[in-house]
Amino acid sequence: MEQGYRLNASTGLHKGDREYQQDQVGLLIHPRTSGCVMGVVADGMGGRTGGRKASDQVLLTARQLFERHSPNDDNPADLLRRIVEEAHTVIRLTAISAEQEPHSTIAAFVIEPGGECHWIHSGDSRLYHFRGKKMLARTSDHSYVQALIDEGRLTPEEALVHPNSNVLMSCLGTEEPPQMATYQTSRLRIGDSILACSDGLWQYFTTEELGSVLHSLPPRRASEFLTTKSRTRSMGGGDNISLVIVKVEALAESKPGA
Repeated sequence: MEQGYRLNASTGLHKGDREYQQDQVGLLIHPRTSGCVMGVVADGMGGRTGGRKASDQVLLTARQLFERHSPNDDNPADLLRRIVEEAHTVIRLTAISAEQEPHSTIAAFVIEPGGECHWIHSGDSRLYHFRGKKMLARTSDHSYVQALIDEGRLTPEEALVHPNSNVLMSCLGTEEPPQMATYQTSRLRIGDSILACSDGLWQYFTTEELGSVLHSLPPRRASEFLTTKSRTRSMGGGDNISLVIVKVEALAESKPGA
């Protein structure tokens, strides 16, 4: 990481047009190590109480394991895999005891001191890495329509309006162990942004639009703008919305005489 930087971050959470909120979002600051942060988005499914219980469990597990994480000694990729595995196990136990079917996606990232960024996801909540306006990396959804896209049977534009666009191939809480996709970004630089968000947000924007907003606005204003614009574009049929933005910014130079 370049010298003289700061991490500017914001979260967003909105019920959309649903009767209840099943998404959860977290931005966690490491309790002992400066410059180490975690962002988590979890999109719960399984009825009014089941989905929220699942997404709450993802956040609880992430918080507990992140607090025990030692950035200088532990592998962040191993931390992220443990979060998925442990949250999945507890959600499955909840389903057995409560006779519900709680499920949740996860999109989580850890930024280590020095600028290394690792992420993991399962389901169709997404992670993006932008450098300025340009997207350098994005997760690939564990969904039915993404499988059709990969097979060349569907375009990304057609997938957005496909009747089975919400069908997942993997997530936390199912009978089968969740698929986990991990990634390590290139070392973050000043001007880079990391975005984690649920499908209630990303389905209403092109990659170019997301990059332009994250580049042009500070995280809090970007979060507010994206939430408001997605509400407008959903035209009364919007899902829950959750997002975390972290942007690497240069420190303001001290003014003479200050």
